[in-house]
Amino acid sequence: MRLAVLDVGSNTVHLLVVDAHRGAAPLPAYSQKEALRLAEHLVDGAMTEQGVTALVGFVRQALVAAEDKGCESVLAFATSAVRDATNGDDVLRRVNDATGVNLLVLPGGDEARLTFLAVRRWFGWSAGRVTVFDIGGGSLEIAAGADESPEVAQSLPLGAGRLTREWLSGGAPGEDDLKSLRKHIRTAIAHDAGDVLRGGRPDHHVATSKTFRSLSRICGAAPAAEGPFVRRSLPHDQLQEWIPKLAAMSSEERATLPGVSPARAHQLVAGALVADAVMDLFEVDELEVCPWALREGVILEHLDKL
Repeated sequence: MRLAVLDVGSNTVHLLVVDAHRGAAPLPAYSQKEALRLAEHLVDGAMTEQGVTALVGFVRQALVAAEDKGCESVLAFATSAVRDATNGDDVLRRVNDATGVNLLVLPGGDEARLTFLAVRRWFGWSAGRVTVFDIGGGSLEIAAGADESPEVAQSLPLGAGRLTREWLSGGAPGEDDLKSLRKHIRTAIAHDAGDVLRGGRPDHHVATSKTFRSLSRICGAAPAAEGPFVRRSLPHDQLQEWIPKLAAMSSEERATLPGVSPARAHQLVAGALVADAVMDLFEVDELEVCPWALREGVILEHLDKL
């Protein structure tokens, strides 16, 4: 069957069309995305009229594209930006009234759980125990376990976009800015790190999301053009070398680096600090980068329920 997945994220709204059936890997057939930066449209906690209008406009375009591509159904979900909005219910109603689409707002724990499912299916049972990290625009998801459902699933308000907006919005960050943000990130992760560590050392530490992919690319990983089956990783020592360089660059300079899009370049320093904290606190020398993440997890769970 042909399915469309509409992922309303904090940074990017993404339509992914896949050919899929139960027991098979979803095969991408079409992709359309736009950097709406919905998290940046939260003013005093509420999503602005401009943000809602932009979201409705993209959903309308996505429905046309899904119909043109012959999709049988559209799985539509939203994450941190809509979840955090104080007028989130109104945003959902506006989208439904204008397009007929019912956006499902995923709790943070479900984000972590579904991302873990996707990673487990990608690596397979022979991977043993796995710990998964995903840096989004609004939140950091951490999940760990040896089965398809994680034993631990955490969602922390440490997304690259959120941290940039709240801590590094004044342009080039100073040493004190970076030090304060570094402390904030590490305190938040360490608070419940014991729940993850209690299960024992995993056989694989895995990273997903655009932020981790960009950081691994900067550190020498293969470009996306070489396909999803090329092994990619993020070495901690190389990441640490890059952090002061990234902090010294302007957003325009970061956007010229391999794997870094102009829409996310301003968030890269905050994302790198989160990645560094994760690798340090969980004693990870190298993260394996998985091409599957939340969208694939949503698809796989949907197929399992058919």
